[in-house]
Amino acid sequence: MHKSLATLLSALLPALALAACASPKASTAASDQLAAASIARGSDPRAVTIAGEVMHALGGRAAWDRARVLEWNFFGRRSHVWDKWTGDYRLDDGKKVILMNLNTGAGRVFEDGVEVVDEAQRAKELSRARSIWINDSYWLVMPYKLLDPGVKLADAGQKKLGTGQPADVIRLTFDAVGDTPRNAYEVFVTQDTRRVAEWAYFEDQSDAEPKLASPWAGWKDYGGIQLCGDRGPKREITAIAVLDAPPTKLHAP
Repeated sequence: MHKSLATLLSALLPALALAACASPKASTAASDQLAAASIARGSDPRAVTIAGEVMHALGGRAAWDRARVLEWNFFGRRSHVWDKWTGDYRLDDGKKVILMNLNTGAGRVFEDGVEVVDEAQRAKELSRARSIWINDSYWLVMPYKLLDPGVKLADAGQKKLGTGQPADVIRLTFDAVGDTPRNAYEVFVTQDTRRVAEWAYFEDQSDAEPKLASPWAGWKDYGGIQLCGDRGPKREITAIAVLDAPPTKLHAP
């Protein structure tokens, strides 16, 4: 699930580092370029407009670009620290600690406090950590990725939320990238706050019913951007933080 975004996120990491120091004017220009590019590859203009409204409601692209380090715990299973500007990344997953750079793929692996020196095993663990990051980061920051290269948006009209309130729905499909390009999502956007309130995941674009649906609730401000962690029972994203500088643990086991 979500592995179709591997190529997209990989391509964007160097750009994120450059955009992080950009002025609000530059960030606005970048947003306009992303919107125009999305429409050029077949996205519905109304869906693109809604995506822009979501970004604005969550703090705006300039604030997203300025947000440097994200921390979170995924469903109580594992913890992440990600420096968006440099691509440096730490994964705490049970007895394993992985320190790597998502741009280069280089890194170190520790298990029970002992560094893994076998090259094949280290490469396997680094690859696995990257896949985990792709999945877990998308669960946290998907609303900021709606206009990413390779994403196509369709206007799915209005549907009701679980609360019964109407929402504008945009449908995400992907170009032929990554391991699972046939995935699709429906993203439910509230008509008043313009925040994401629910999403539905389709394992294949042709599926009539989603494989998974969950809320996006508990929105809070973190360093100028909005993030939330409530994805329903047993799907809580916790310990969310946005830091201005990388913590020591990002580089130390």
